[in-house]
Amino acid sequence: MFRHIPIVVIRRCITADRTRGCTIAYNSWNEEVAVMGALRTPRDAWVEAGLRALAGGGTDAVRVEALAKSLGVTKGGFYGYFADRDALLEAMLDTWERESTDEVLDLIEHEGGDPKAKIRRAGMLTFSNDRLLPIDLAVRDWARHDEGVAERLRRVDNRRMALLREMIGAFCTDPDEIEARSLLAFCLAIGEHFLAADHDGRSRSQVLFRAADILLDRSDASIA
Repeated sequence: MFRHIPIVVIRRCITADRTRGCTIAYNSWNEEVAVMGALRTPRDAWVEAGLRALAGGGTDAVRVEALAKSLGVTKGGFYGYFADRDALLEAMLDTWERESTDEVLDLIEHEGGDPKAKIRRAGMLTFSNDRLLPIDLAVRDWARHDEGVAERLRRVDNRRMALLREMIGAFCTDPDEIEARSLLAFCLAIGEHFLAADHDGRSRSQVLFRAADILLDRSDASIA
């Protein structure tokens, strides 16, 4: 049949069928005429799907078959990028670490501002972000049961603490006070997401802003 159809017509008639994890060529009569090769979902798409699953349901939710279903492909393509599920989990941690440290630090340096503005920006990017925050909290829970993840988390948190020390040290000279303020600022950024308390007529955002004023020595500000 191909011999009697000009190649340009064949090209115009081809459509994609991804229901079976591959691309199928059809002619204008909707007859399957050729298999064009396996559909390859990009590696980053698997990592991103894994991070979404982790944020939504913890490590137990990161299952290859479930991820393939969410991506609309078969799970066979997964093994073109990853040896096994553990390799995917490692890649997910690599992505989280890079986005939570290198990319955040690069962004705040690029945007500039004084040290207090940089601290606020870093906190907003990491702990007020619909993407990074749920992943970060899920990694913390994961680290409670996995020493390797706990070590990775320690490395990330140490870089965050180093940023806080550097920025707070720009307006505070006492080393003990720098460390205390850095710790309190970090605990505030993470811990407030687990706190269910009310604030006696004040909104949580108002109290958080005032707490940041105290920690960052912004004495001219007050709760609005």
